[in-house]
Amino acid sequence: MKRARKLILVARSRQTPCLMVLLTIAAFQLTGCTVGPKYERPAAEVPAAYKQVGDWKPARPNDQNLAGNWWEIFQDPQLNDLEAQVNVSNQNLKAAEAQYTQARALVRYQRANYFPTVTTATTATRNRISNHRPASVVSNGITYNDYQIPFELSYQVDVWGRVRRTVESYREQAQASAADLATVNLSMHSQLGLFYFQARMLDAEEQLLNSTVKQYEQALELIQSRFAGGIASDLEVQQAETQLETTRAQAIDVGVARAQFEHAVAVLIGKPPALFSLAPLPLTAPPPPIPVGLPSDLLERRPDIAAAERLMASANAQIGVAKAAYYPLVNLAAAGGFESGSITTLLSGPSILRSAGPSALLTVFDVGRRRAASDQAVAAYDQAVANYRQTVLTGFQQVEDNVAALRILEHEAQVQSAAVAAAEKYLALANTRYTGGVTSYLEVTTAQSAALSDEVTAVNILGRRMVAAVTLVQALGGGWNRSSLPARPECCGKLTSTSR
Repeated sequence: MKRARKLILVARSRQTPCLMVLLTIAAFQLTGCTVGPKYERPAAEVPAAYKQVGDWKPARPNDQNLAGNWWEIFQDPQLNDLEAQVNVSNQNLKAAEAQYTQARALVRYQRANYFPTVTTATTATRNRISNHRPASVVSNGITYNDYQIPFELSYQVDVWGRVRRTVESYREQAQASAADLATVNLSMHSQLGLFYFQARMLDAEEQLLNSTVKQYEQALELIQSRFAGGIASDLEVQQAETQLETTRAQAIDVGVARAQFEHAVAVLIGKPPALFSLAPLPLTAPPPPIPVGLPSDLLERRPDIAAAERLMASANAQIGVAKAAYYPLVNLAAAGGFESGSITTLLSGPSILRSAGPSALLTVFDVGRRRAASDQAVAAYDQAVANYRQTVLTGFQQVEDNVAALRILEHEAQVQSAAVAAAEKYLALANTRYTGGVTSYLEVTTAQSAALSDEVTAVNILGRRMVAAVTLVQALGGGWNRSSLPARPECCGKLTSTSR
């Protein structure tokens, strides 16, 4: 009971210095200033409208919605199923998520500098003083115990905003990492769409070639019958056979690229190629209209632009960190605890020890080291500004490229459709003329080659239109918006596929 009263008295006696330390810390935090430039996003040149849109009529914003699962605008159940697996099993996406988690942890690590650090190191030692120790005659030869329970408090007062600027810099980097995660997410889904539609284009081409092979087989049987009847020559038989085998080889060759795209899709959904098979599905429908919007919207819709802008803000905060080095470091330190030669009196009042006081450290001469660090921080900010503006320009370029591709390919598809129709008429006429004995089979093979070439070109144009549509969606940000960035990444939960 007596021991308890002593501990209460000790605690009350220590309230005043502890309170003074806390009040001092609070006063410095409230009155401290923050050196360095205030961040304002630099302007980037933004055109009023996209040049390549012209008289091409893309979707109005209300016609299609790119938000969320943008791939659903293609209305392809097989694609939807594959895209859903990217969120679950794609390894690049998991790596980006882990990188974002690291960035959040670094913010929390830096935020810890807002608060004091308290350490303790309990010791219990038994010591003996040497009999021959000089200048200590009284204590020579004695043996004693020493028990200590010390507590040390250290705190660097953020008078000039060095800690605040550092936390600000890491917070902006964490937001940039969140934008990088969204960029990887968009890239993985877009790559899957590209590989998927290219595989479907090859399915359509293979279907066309196999259908043509059957037609050529029938034509060869007819010519062989005519040759047996003495109507056709051996040269015509060889021409038909050459045409057939060449087309067969083309159909087989399609399988090389088709297999590679299938393997790429497997890796994107996190599966070994040996355990995945992509069912053939020939491409038939053109791409849906894509809402392009205004160039000014792009600054808020592309995660890579947002990442570049956040890194720019982080570099600006680092200038403040460098400027704070010109001012003294103010530290508050306090120590206290118990020390006794006997463990039975260790926690008694007379065993208390304590000390407290501030200190300031100012660098007087460093041969230009701080000036160099400040110059480096300013140059790093200038680099970040240039990178940001270049990212914006690249974004505009990618949108213009794909808008132009969709507009031109749409017109080319119309012209190519007319070419296919003309080639079919030419082939029908050549067959009629050959059957009637008006011309040789060479004219038929020429018409066959022209018709097949035009049909293959039409299939390839359709595939290129689908690729351009997916790439345009990616260039537009895939429905992402800057508001998706966490305001305080150090306290927010893990981003999920639905929040991206």
